[in-house]
Amino acid sequence: MLTPNILLHAYKTMVTARSMADTYDANRQVCKYVHSTSRGHEAIQIATGLQLLSCDWVSPYYRDDSILLSLGFTSYELMLQLLAKKEDPFSGGRSYYCHPSSRDVSKPSIIHQSSATGMQAIPTTGIAQGIQFLEQTRSPLFRRSDDGRSPIVVCSLGDGSVTEGEVSEALQFAVLKQLPIIYLVQDNQWSISAWADEVRAGNAYEYAAGFKGLKRLQCDGSDFIRSYETMQQAIEYARSERKPVLVHAKVPLLGHHTSGVRKEFYRNREDLLKHGLYDPMPKLRLLLNGVGYQEHEINQAEADALEQVTHDFEKAQLATDPDINSIENHVFAPTPVTEETGKRVSKNGERVMMVDAALHAIEELMEEYPEAILYGQDVGARLGGVFREAATLAEKFGANRVFNTAIQEAYIVGSTVGLSALGMKPIVEIQFADYIYPGLNQLITEASKSCYLSNGKFPVQMVLRVPTGAYGGGGPYHSGSIESTLLSIKGIKVAYPSNAADMKGLMKAAFLDPNPVVMLEHKGLYWSKVPGTDDARTIEPDKNYILPLGKANTILEADPAKIRKGDTVCIITYGMGVYWAKTAAEQLPGQVEIIDLRTLFPLDEEAVFNSVRKHGKVLVLSEEQQNNSFAEALSHRISNQCFHFLDAKVEVMGAKNLPAVPINTALEAAMLPTPAKLTERLHKLLAY
Repeated sequence: MLTPNILLHAYKTMVTARSMADTYDANRQVCKYVHSTSRGHEAIQIATGLQLLSCDWVSPYYRDDSILLSLGFTSYELMLQLLAKKEDPFSGGRSYYCHPSSRDVSKPSIIHQSSATGMQAIPTTGIAQGIQFLEQTRSPLFRRSDDGRSPIVVCSLGDGSVTEGEVSEALQFAVLKQLPIIYLVQDNQWSISAWADEVRAGNAYEYAAGFKGLKRLQCDGSDFIRSYETMQQAIEYARSERKPVLVHAKVPLLGHHTSGVRKEFYRNREDLLKHGLYDPMPKLRLLLNGVGYQEHEINQAEADALEQVTHDFEKAQLATDPDINSIENHVFAPTPVTEETGKRVSKNGERVMMVDAALHAIEELMEEYPEAILYGQDVGARLGGVFREAATLAEKFGANRVFNTAIQEAYIVGSTVGLSALGMKPIVEIQFADYIYPGLNQLITEASKSCYLSNGKFPVQMVLRVPTGAYGGGGPYHSGSIESTLLSIKGIKVAYPSNAADMKGLMKAAFLDPNPVVMLEHKGLYWSKVPGTDDARTIEPDKNYILPLGKANTILEADPAKIRKGDTVCIITYGMGVYWAKTAAEQLPGQVEIIDLRTLFPLDEEAVFNSVRKHGKVLVLSEEQQNNSFAEALSHRISNQCFHFLDAKVEVMGAKNLPAVPINTALEAAMLPTPAKLTERLHKLLAY
C-alpha cells in the first residue's frame, strides 16, 4: 500500500537518478564510455523496483538505472560501472553502464544483460520457465521469500524492441506454458532516431493482444501513483496466479538516446517541449506537497541526494581501474572434469551404436540429476527426435522433463541462460546443423558472453546437441557442417565424437561442464550405415565413464621403422574424417598415423604438434568446405608451431567450396572428401 514514506523514498530515488544524469552530462570528458540514463522513465522504474522481493528476478535494460537504485544499489556502485572500474560489482569494468548482473541475496537477482535490444526476453523467460519447473517439482533449488511468497520475473523492454522476432518467441513460450513473468514495456515513442510511426503498426499493448493468455495492463509511466498501482496489480497477478502479464507504460524521453547519440542530433524543440510536459519529477514533487510534506523537507531531500551523488562521483573517479592481467579471467568457469574416469570398456559390455550411446548417457544423467531437462523440436514422447536419439526418455522421465518446443531455435538456445542461472542443467537440441542460424543470436549475444561479462557470476551450463554432416542424399538443408561458424564464437566449447564410447564420455563431460558446450553429432555415424564406419560402434562404457573435453586420441599408429625413414604422414581429423582416413590408410600400411581430435575447442594442441613433429608430414582433413575453415586455421597454427620439423607444407583437405551440399548422391560424393581422393593426396605428400 502506498504511504507518504514510500512517496518520499521514491522522490529521493528519483532525484538521485536525475542528479546522476545531470552529473554525467556535465562531465562528458570524464564519462567517456557510452551510457544511457533513465531521465523521464524514473516513475515506472522506481514503482517497479520498490515492489520486488529478494527472491525475484529482474532483467533491466540499458537505461534502467532508476530500477537499480530502487532495488537498493547505490549511485556509487552504478558509477563504478559507468567509469569501468575494477570494483564495478556487475562486470568488473567489462561492460557498459546499466548492464547489471547480480547474485546479491538481499536483492532480486539479475542475469547478465546485453545491449542487443530485445535479446533479454528469451533468457529472462527461461528464468520463469525454470521457476515454474522447480516449483512444480518441489525442488530444493526453488527459493521463496522469507514470508513464503513465490518468486516472479520481470523483463524490462523498450517498446521499439518488441518488434524483434525473439521477443515474440519469448511471449509465445510464456503464454503456452503460462509462466510467472511480467514484461514491462517502457514506451517513449523513439527507437534511437526512428519515430514510432515509422517502425511499428501498433504499440506493445496492441501487439500483445495476439498472444492468448497474456494479461495486458497500461498506464501513464510518468505518473508515480498510476505506475505503482499498475505494477502492484501486475506483480500480484504474476505472484498469485503464476501467469504472464505485459505492462505497457508510456513515458517521456527527456534525455539523450545515449551519450553518443544526443537528443539534439535528431529531435526538434517542439518534440522536446512536448515530452517535457510529462516529466515525472515535478509531478511527484507536487504529490509530496499534497500529502503533507513541507517545502523545506522536500528541498532537504533534494540537497541530500545531490550531495550523495557528488560525493559518489568524486569517489568513483578515484577508484582503481581493472588489472590488465585479469583480462582473460572468466572466459570459462573451471570445469570439474579434468581426467578420464570410469571404465571405457566395461566388462560384459555390448557394442552399441553412437545414437544409443548418446541416449544412454542422457538417460543416466537424468536419473542422477533431477534438475536436468531435455527439450527441442520433436524430442518428446511421440517421436523422441528425428533420429530417435531421445527415444523412450519422455516416457521414462515425464513430459515436464522431456518435451517438444515450437520451431523456435532462438528460444531453445537462449532459454538455457535463464535455466542455468537457477541451477538447472538443460540439454537442448537443434534438429539439423543447417537450422542453428536462428539460434546463433542467443548463442553469441547471451550464452557465450554471460560468464565473461558478469565477471564469472553467470556461466551458462548447457549442452546443445546438433546433428551434423552429409550422407545419403540429405540435401542442402540437412547436410551442412558448421564447426567453423561455431569456433568463431568465443566463450563456448565444441565437441565432435566419432564413435560410441567417445560420444558417451564426452556427453557426460559436456553435461558436467559449467559452460556452454555444443555436441556436434554426425548423422552418418549414428547407426554406422555408411560403408567403412562400423568401428563407430564400440563396447559401451560403464555409467561412470567420463572423457574430458580437449583430449585427442591416436586412432592408428605408424610403423616405427617407417617413421625413422621419414616415410610416414599424420592425418589430423575428426568425425567422418576418421573413417575416410582409416580406409585410405589401408592402402598405405604402416605409413599413416591418425589423430582424432574429438574436441575442436578446447583443442589438444600438444597431441597435434607432437604427431606433426614425429612425422614431418601432415594433412588436416575436414568434411567442411575448405576455404576459411577451421582446418585451414589449424594448418596455419601447425605451420607456425612446427615449422622446423616439417618436410613438406601442411596439406589441407576439405569439401569443395560450394554454398550447400547437393541432394543428388553423385554430386554429394563429388563435393565431399572420399577415401580415394584422400589416398591420392597422401601419395603425393609422401613423395616429398
